[in-house]
Amino acid sequence: MRYGFLIFTTYLTLASAAMAIEIDPLWDFGKPDVSEQRFRAALASATGDDALILQTQIARTYGLRKDFTKALDILKAIEQQVPAAGAEARTRYALEMGRSYASATHPPELQTEEFKKLARASYQSALAIAKSAQLDDLAIDAIHMLAFVDTAPVDQLKWGREALTVVEASSQPEAKKWEASIRNNIGYALHQLGQFDEALMQFNQAVAIRERGTNAESIRVAYWMVAWTLRAMGRMDEALKIQLRLERECEEAKMPDRYVFEELELLYRARGDEALAQHYAELAKATPS
Repeated sequence: MRYGFLIFTTYLTLASAAMAIEIDPLWDFGKPDVSEQRFRAALASATGDDALILQTQIARTYGLRKDFTKALDILKAIEQQVPAAGAEARTRYALEMGRSYASATHPPELQTEEFKKLARASYQSALAIAKSAQLDDLAIDAIHMLAFVDTAPVDQLKWGREALTVVEASSQPEAKKWEASIRNNIGYALHQLGQFDEALMQFNQAVAIRERGTNAESIRVAYWMVAWTLRAMGRMDEALKIQLRLERECEEAKMPDRYVFEELELLYRARGDEALAQHYAELAKATPS
């Protein structure tokens, strides 16, 4: 009976994971309020782990809007149900608890040591559960979030490399989707450490991956990182050529980019062309980030 029970409960866990709701189609990260409405509409008919997962994502929409108190309230309301849930629900709960304490949207005054400690514990819990359940994409998510807790470039590089190890070892498509972002993060940490040759290698690999996709904005960002590093290396002509192309592409897409203008200002100033440098400084000032 003991072994039969263990096999049965394992089956239930695997079945729960297999039936977990697909949340990616419901997300619009640029419009967290719209995403919340979609999650709440799905929640109306959801049960079990699906209902818990949807509530973790509703909490995340509030975190993106910097309402961390509301996010925590939502998570605490389901806290008692989480221990009996499947691995994905437990992982997502721990991830969102962590994001409520430390994330890219937290202002400096909220990045206290106490909150970082709470965030680290949550992310490490999420990582342990995800690894145990072979939820590679969520494991990568947890590792990459630890870089928002340990913000020194050397620590960010460590976490980036650990995340890349999981990406490269995984055969899961959702995990593979992380590679460009993780290489970007590694490149950024290397750039901050002054290791420009290695940073450029990572950024070029990110470009190659992005170009296999269809997200034009992500491709432009990847090229911006390359040009940013080329400027740091003193390769001004190469950097200028890329940034001017990005300016044209952004204009065609009707999406002017402040960061492109800022780089063009610096590049023209380095060339001694103060008129063009001032032109781009004014464009940068007039363009929201």
